[in-house]
Amino acid sequence: MRRPSPQSLRGAPVVDHAVDFGPLPPHIDDLLQRGVVAYRRDRAAAERIFRTALDLAPEHLAAYFCLYKIHAYQGNLDEAVTVAEAGLTEAARQAGWGRDPAGWPREPVAPGGPARFALYTLKALAFIHLKRDDLARARALLATLAALDPGGLVGWRVVADLATSLGDAN
Repeated sequence: MRRPSPQSLRGAPVVDHAVDFGPLPPHIDDLLQRGVVAYRRDRAAAERIFRTALDLAPEHLAAYFCLYKIHAYQGNLDEAVTVAEAGLTEAARQAGWGRDPAGWPREPVAPGGPARFALYTLKALAFIHLKRDDLARARALLATLAALDPGGLVGWRVVADLATSLGDAN
């Protein structure tokens, strides 16, 4: 897929910074804000904007979040998994962790930052796998989250409850 240049996005909507993506360079935050607004009326434009932000600054995790969320919302689950896994890999790298969550430290993580993003993205992946009818993979991710975040600070218990209810239905 050919990525638009930042110049080609000049017609994208300008918005107040309504979503707090955390500390970002102003030009990346602006792109993400524009993508959020564009999503309401032109999902393809929103994807182009979010991908531009990711191409310009792959170290900023918010662009991964935006992309995997819109793909999950639209039912593009394979793409949602691909983007979420890429974001997870980058977050783990930034946290100083390996690729395998089984080897991640079992200690509380501070709000914000790459460690929190990694755990949140594991939760998102569990949910996406539930939507893909891959209950086994979702449960494996939830078991990992139970070990890494026993307090449920990233909200994985809601997904676990959904997985349980789906398992009971089968």
